[in-house]
Amino acid sequence: MLRILSRPATRMMERWLPDAFIFVIVLTLVAALAAMLNQGTAPADLVRMWGNGFWELLSFSMQMLLVLVTGFILASSPPVRRLLARLAGLAHTRGGAILLVSVVSLAASWINWGFGLVVGAIFAKELARQIRVDYRLLVAAAYSGFVIWHGGLAGSIPLTIATPGHFTETQIGVIPTGDTIFAPWNLLIVLAVFIVVPLVNRMMLPLEHEQVLVDPEQLRDPIPAPRSTRPTPAEWLETSPLLMYLIGIPGLIWLTLHFLGGGALNLNVVNFLFLFLGIVCHGTPRSLLAALDEAVRGGAGIVIQFPFYAGIMAIMVESGLAASLSEWFVSISTAATLPFWSFIAAGIVNIFVPSGGGQWAVQAPVMLPAAEALGADVAKVAMGVAWGDAWTNLLQPFWALPMLGIAGLKARDIMGFCVIHLVVVGAVVGGILWIV
Repeated sequence: MLRILSRPATRMMERWLPDAFIFVIVLTLVAALAAMLNQGTAPADLVRMWGNGFWELLSFSMQMLLVLVTGFILASSPPVRRLLARLAGLAHTRGGAILLVSVVSLAASWINWGFGLVVGAIFAKELARQIRVDYRLLVAAAYSGFVIWHGGLAGSIPLTIATPGHFTETQIGVIPTGDTIFAPWNLLIVLAVFIVVPLVNRMMLPLEHEQVLVDPEQLRDPIPAPRSTRPTPAEWLETSPLLMYLIGIPGLIWLTLHFLGGGALNLNVVNFLFLFLGIVCHGTPRSLLAALDEAVRGGAGIVIQFPFYAGIMAIMVESGLAASLSEWFVSISTAATLPFWSFIAAGIVNIFVPSGGGQWAVQAPVMLPAAEALGADVAKVAMGVAWGDAWTNLLQPFWALPMLGIAGLKARDIMGFCVIHLVVVGAVVGGILWIV
């Protein structure tokens, strides 16, 4: 059934979904029009909001670019390539490959979202080298695992409200992760997602004659030029492991001290980890630079599109449009249903404000007073927003850009499959939030 449903969804997305850059321009115009019609915002004010916010994600944009680059560097190193090849060898059939990439991506994303994006993309490429399976579905399966991230160890909303001094502490206090990430009802959602996502991906597997395959030679990692028999001093430095170990080992020592001192696994630490493991694993500057040259080619989308998303976020926040949308859902909620409607509201807002931390800053001032007034469980309301943010990432290409850059695909190639996940995962997560 899902295989049959995925065909028209895939054809529709391939035909109608434009490049991700066109998508962000259309979203900008939709957000501006909605702010004018719903909030009465003047066009001149909209332009000011948009322009002032345009560069607010520069730091985050660089972090995301480094997720792609450092992750590719590590994954393309000889030891990691061998490890991924062995792991990919566990799959002997097309269906086994789809199930395996789904589970690996889910597990990696539950640990850390940046880690999951990179591992999923690289592992999908490795599987495509070994098994003749639809490459679009393989990458879509890797991306579908990302939906779990906000219910996992790196969920920005539950970690924010568990941190002393957070911006709503005077209102709700500090809520430990035992009430959010490790709460039984949230673990039930995580378990359900771990079961449903791989099964849905397997059920969407096209028939063999319907597959879109990729030439394995196109997925080969770059091979650095061999060392000459009589290297110059410059060539010796480029092909010697000495400098790599002299800088790589201190980096790994810093990471050890960081974790032993109770340091957290945030995005900067993940990038630092990928980079210095990559330095050590590549062994020579020439090998690392060959991987770097290949990695940066996929980063163009991040560089050009993230400023536009920052402009959209500014329109949504400063015009009051995001708050108005949240307030409408609050108006139809009860203490029991507020977590569910928070999930739905967050899913809609996330299409325009695709940032967990930024979205919480927008919705918390609306959802938290409502939870207090209705007597709702604040932890469940916060996690409703968190899961809503993760849910519509299946439709929003913002987060897919690093993975698509590594895989060498366009958003339209995978979004047909992701639409099926959007419906199924939305029903599963929303259903559990409604019941609990």
